[in-house]
Amino acid sequence: MAEVQVKDSSGKGGKVRSQKQPPHVDLTPMVDLAFLLITFFMLVTTFNKPNVMDLGLPAKPKDKTQTPPPTEIDLSNSISLIIGKDNRIFYHQLDQAGLNEQTLQETSFDREGITQVIEQAKARAKDQTKFTVIIKPTDDAVYKNFVDILDEMAITKNEIYGITDVKSWEQAIYDKKVGGSAPAAPAADTN
Repeated sequence: MAEVQVKDSSGKGGKVRSQKQPPHVDLTPMVDLAFLLITFFMLVTTFNKPNVMDLGLPAKPKDKTQTPPPTEIDLSNSISLIIGKDNRIFYHQLDQAGLNEQTLQETSFDREGITQVIEQAKARAKDQTKFTVIIKPTDDAVYKNFVDILDEMAITKNEIYGITDVKSWEQAIYDKKVGGSAPAAPAADTN
């Protein structure tokens, strides 16, 4: 570094005194050390790996004209879970003719709620090896609740489950049950 030295000449004769230099700290080694530490920690630190949820999806058919056979699930071997808004979950084991506001039952996401419902339905199933849980999130459902239900599949050891859309007749009964009716279509003018 270049420094400017100022000579103090007062014009008086006499003793020559030595000038005291102000203390000088060189920060170059400290900066080098900082960069070495940053480099070291970047190389040694393990980065957080994203959590990935493993979903077993069916393989695509090789032949485009090949269609899978229709699968019919016996209602006693299945339970339908409808994930709704405001952290609410509903379930049923009925078809379109038997489902109404009274038979669409509500439970909670805790151990005494949905876990017990799934285990009881599996115990009542005709063939427990084919017991299927059908998960149907509504448009108002929160992603956290959907993940909680997938966790319940692992907790209750249900390996057979499916994710599908809510059918229109289930959506109508769900809307009546939660009190929020779907917007009505505009009436046609009869004049």
